[in-house]
Amino acid sequence: MPLAKVWLEEKQIGIYIVTLLISVIIGLNWNNSNVLEYAIEPIIGILLYSMFCQIPFLELKKAFQNRSFFKALLVGNFILIPLFVWLLVNLFPISPVISIGVLLVLLTPCIDYVIVFSHLGKGDSQAVLAATPLLFIFQMLLLPLFLWIFLGKETIGIIEVTPFIKAFAFLIAIPFLLSIVTQMASTSNSKTGKALMDFSGWLPVPFMAFTFFVVIASQISTLHNNPEPIFTVLPIYIAFALCAPLIGLLSARMFKVNFYSARAVAFSTSTRNSLVVLPLALSLPTPQNQLVAVVIVTQTIVEIFFELLYIKAIPMLIKRKNN
Repeated sequence: MPLAKVWLEEKQIGIYIVTLLISVIIGLNWNNSNVLEYAIEPIIGILLYSMFCQIPFLELKKAFQNRSFFKALLVGNFILIPLFVWLLVNLFPISPVISIGVLLVLLTPCIDYVIVFSHLGKGDSQAVLAATPLLFIFQMLLLPLFLWIFLGKETIGIIEVTPFIKAFAFLIAIPFLLSIVTQMASTSNSKTGKALMDFSGWLPVPFMAFTFFVVIASQISTLHNNPEPIFTVLPIYIAFALCAPLIGLLSARMFKVNFYSARAVAFSTSTRNSLVVLPLALSLPTPQNQLVAVVIVTQTIVEIFFELLYIKAIPMLIKRKNN
């Protein structure tokens, strides 16, 4: 891997934090920052395509080689975490619209920078990488079911089906299919396919930063004028961030995975898929879409802060002697 690309990946957390600060400053001082909303969907589309290209969908069988890890990852993310999220949304009073944003983001495990965090936190990042195709497929299949169970028919009625399906098709399904084509072309003798695959590897970090910038800069003035939604969801996100690593550890112990894999499970249960579900939030009717997007971005900001703590805390929590 070229040194410049390695530098980007190693420094991405700092890049995101600087981007967050710049986007807040610009958003609060530029009266027409809301025009950046028009750039959100194209940038997210490119980001998701580039991220999907880095996920080894053509090597799904690798995820099944470590069966205990695979089981711990799925049980932790799709059984234990949803049960905990159900507890949170019942303990903290939130409106139906806000609950859509909370559920969208907390019920979907991360498939991208969780790999980097697992590596920085001395976990089995390669196992997480191998399992990302399954995490993506499972969450896309289960998310509608979870929303129906958690929200019921009345709240689900807020979601207009047609824009939701269009957002899924254009911002998730099409980038996903294009990434599969790119991966297939790169494994053949196609020079174009290999060049495109290599180029896509440069895109995730800068386009993640671009996404943070356009979303936060375009929405921060709304938040500044109406901060109540942030204060409403902060206790939920903080409680989740504090407990999610322990839920991952519980799942890892249930399936007796080694300490190295247990750390990776803890990072996975703690890290959410905000940027993949953001297009679905933006497909909601106006003005609910802005509120739900803000709720999701708030979780991202809280998560980045806690990830910096996890890098030190999770290795201390899950030591070799635990297994």
